[in-house]
Amino acid sequence: MQIQLGDIGHTIQLAIAPVFLLTGVGTNLLVLTNRLARIIDRSRVLEDRMDTRGEPVIADSLAEIAVLYRRAQLINRAITLSTTCGLLVCLVVATLFLGDALGLRLASFIGGLFVLAMFSLIGSFVFLLREIFVATNNLSMAKRYKH
Repeated sequence: MQIQLGDIGHTIQLAIAPVFLLTGVGTNLLVLTNRLARIIDRSRVLEDRMDTRGEPVIADSLAEIAVLYRRAQLINRAITLSTTCGLLVCLVVATLFLGDALGLRLASFIGGLFVLAMFSLIGSFVFLLREIFVATNNLSMAKRYKH
């Protein structure tokens, strides 16, 4: 197994775009985990409040906790898909190098992995968008009750 320097240089050039994509996926995961942390923090505040106050607060808090639970589910799905995307991109990069080193023709396989990675990223963004819609819808409902 003898790898030419020009071949490995070309493979590294091919791997640069997926590596940049990995940076974006990492940033997306950071946003998603921060949103999840805020949802969890808010639910803990509501649970503590329910322990110390009366019935009207419990009913309101339970309704908000139900919305927070739905938001957490959506964010968890987004995190799962974003992580899947990251793993698939890593497989793309590894397969690029293995294919080059072993002289295998893996273009279709690599293309398939990349398409799956893109669908995972699209799904992650869709679930993030749905979570944002749930959050803002809940906010507009709270505003109507205050007036």
